[in-house]
Amino acid sequence: MEAIANFFVSTGFYQFFQGDNWKSAIMLVIAVVLLFLGIVKKFEPLLLVPIAFGMLVTNLPGAEMFHEILFAGGHVHWDLFGGEPITAQFLSEMLANGVSADMLQPYADSLMTAAQSTFDPGVLDNLMAQLAASGSEAVGTLSNQLDALVTAEQYLASYGMTLSNVTVSVGLIDVLYLGIKLGIYPCLIFMGVGAMTDFGPLIANPKSLLLGAAAQLGIFLTYVGCRLMGFTGAEASSVGIIGGADGPTAIFVTAMLAPALLGPIAVSAYSYMALVPMVQPPVIRLCTTQAERKIKMTYKGRPVSKTTKILFPIAVTVIVGLVAPQAVALIGFLMFGNLIRECGVLTSLSQTAQNELANLITLLLGITIAFSMKADQFVQKETIMIMGLGLVAFVLDSMVGVLFVKVLNIFTPKNKINPMVGAAGISAFPMSSRVIEKLGQEADSQNHLLMHAVAANVSGQIASVVAGGVVLQYFANNPIL
Repeated sequence: MEAIANFFVSTGFYQFFQGDNWKSAIMLVIAVVLLFLGIVKKFEPLLLVPIAFGMLVTNLPGAEMFHEILFAGGHVHWDLFGGEPITAQFLSEMLANGVSADMLQPYADSLMTAAQSTFDPGVLDNLMAQLAASGSEAVGTLSNQLDALVTAEQYLASYGMTLSNVTVSVGLIDVLYLGIKLGIYPCLIFMGVGAMTDFGPLIANPKSLLLGAAAQLGIFLTYVGCRLMGFTGAEASSVGIIGGADGPTAIFVTAMLAPALLGPIAVSAYSYMALVPMVQPPVIRLCTTQAERKIKMTYKGRPVSKTTKILFPIAVTVIVGLVAPQAVALIGFLMFGNLIRECGVLTSLSQTAQNELANLITLLLGITIAFSMKADQFVQKETIMIMGLGLVAFVLDSMVGVLFVKVLNIFTPKNKINPMVGAAGISAFPMSSRVIEKLGQEADSQNHLLMHAVAANVSGQIASVVAGGVVLQYFANNPIL
């Protein structure tokens, strides 16, 4: 019977009712909802399905698929990957850097157990005697526990001994997560996106770049709002980037600036990308009149030479790299993907980048992010705030794009742009373009805005990367803000 009881205690069914593990049940429900949206409603299934399934697995109590401690404080702790023991000094430093006590406590408890079995109360000072006699109850808070354990470590070190034998058994998910933390997955996805994208409409109509740039203003407006609500500069920037509707850039920026927010920001970014057909129409109707939506635009697409299409990605990489060096990785891979598409001599590589590579990396990205989305970090009021603010950022980007065109039309009355085209300046390609075309058809069956919207849409892809690079560049030069 004792063996059966011990087995039951070790099961996930029992652990559901221990401490805050009830939060895991909430995460399982969220995972099922995301699976429904991805499979039944077909909202970004390529990413939502792996995210949802990974979330399902990682939140089974006791699964321990992902070790957050390896990336605590926003850094990769290579020594822990190499098998070095976790020390109280390390945990104390992480706590001081704002790492969650919930994440650190299990490792502190293991060290506490080691200290209680190592020291003779008669050898240590009063604090250590209390520690050995009564454990954590005598020591109190996690901070005090760690102070006591640091003292123990220092005592042993004087005799050439170590306290800790607590190490992390690095698994596959931990290794795969390096692809996010080091910015590998977003860059490779961008290579595939570049290979899929025809920048011809943008090259033929360069002023569309203004629309893409204007639509990113919502990012910075959201940043201001987040700062007023108490978010740090790095956190506010990561939340604001959601507004660009650019999943890879949002993940890249967040992994660098606010890794603790990666889960909710990734879900928000890709969810709102999927919801473009639902979110943008009411926003556009709110900001435009029926007469404005009826404005017709003739498309005078001039032919774009092959040489121009080859030179375009090279020129963009150089210019953007000089303006925002922190964006070189993203813009470089985006433009390299476009270069192998347009050069005409790498057809097989272009097809691979568009299909097999893009799909594989998206799969790894989704499931790896999901394994880091544990209940104790995700089920918090901050998560709801982030998702709400992400929606605000997305709405603001769309609104600013529309309003920018309306202002522009004041100065160019003879060559008006349909204001709806401005909303296509976000990075969600080609969904936003299709939304604009549909709304134009609803206003006037003879109104065809697709090519104009496509030009603004692809410019939004470039502009969102530049915005991400500007944010990273700013915090690289102002790390304390």
